Amino acid sequence: MRILVATAVPVERDAVARAFTDPAPALDVLAVGVGPALAAAGTATALTRAALEGAAYGLVVSAGIAGGFPPHAPVGSLVVADEITAADLGAETAEGFVPVTELGFGTVTHRPPAALVRAAVAATGARAGAVLTVSTVTGTAARASALRERHPTALAEAMEGFGVAEAAAAHGVPVLEIRAVSNPVGPRDRAAWRIGDALAALTEGFGKLAPVLESWRHHDD
Repeated sequence: MRILVATAVPVERDAVARAFTDPAPALDVLAVGVGPALAAAGTATALTRAALEGAAYGLVVSAGIAGGFPPHAPVGSLVVADEITAADLGAETAEGFVPVTELGFGTVTHRPPAALVRAAVAATGARAGAVLTVSTVTGTAARASALRERHPTALAEAMEGFGVAEAAAAHGVPVLEIRAVSNPVGPRDRAAWRIGDALAALTEGFGKLAPVLESWRHHDD
C-alpha cells in the first residue's frame, strides 16, 4: 500500500523523512503548503497524479508541528487525531459561533480509522483527541478558551489537517493526522516555542509509527 505524508513546510517534511534510514518506496513525504486551502490543493494534486499513474495511495497522513491545549498536550508531546475538525468554518452570530454544518452545508469533521488511531497511539505513546484546523492561529487566552469550550476533546490546533482530509475524502482514501506540540495554544510567546524539540519528537514518532503504517490495511477497520 502506498502512503502519502503531507506536511505544511519543508522543515516538517524533512523531520518526517529522517525517521526512515532506508528508502521507503511505498511512502512519499510532500510539503503541500500552509493553510487548509493550499494543503487541500496540494494533496488533491498528488492523489490525482498517483491515480493517473496507476499507483494510487491507500492512506494519507497529515503531519507536522502544532499548538497544544495545556495541560492536556504539553510541549514536546505527540497527538494523534481521532477527529479532524475545521474549528472556524461557519458563521459568527449574536448567539455565538455556528459551524457550517448547522447552516446546512458540507462537513466540519473527518474521523480517521479507529483501529489505526489506536495502533498509532500504542506505538508512539501519543495522546488521542481532536486536532482542530484553523485558518487563523490562536493568539489569545479568550480564543483558546472558546475553542476548548466548543471542542472539549481538542488537544491541538494546526492549519492543514482538515484540508488534507477533504482531499483524501474526495478520493475515497482514509486519513490520519499526527502532530508534535511546539507551543501552547493561547497568547503568542515566541520565547516559549520549542520548534526544534517538536520536530525531533515528530522524527521519533514516525520512527515508531512506520511499522504500523506499513502493516495497516483499510479492511482492518
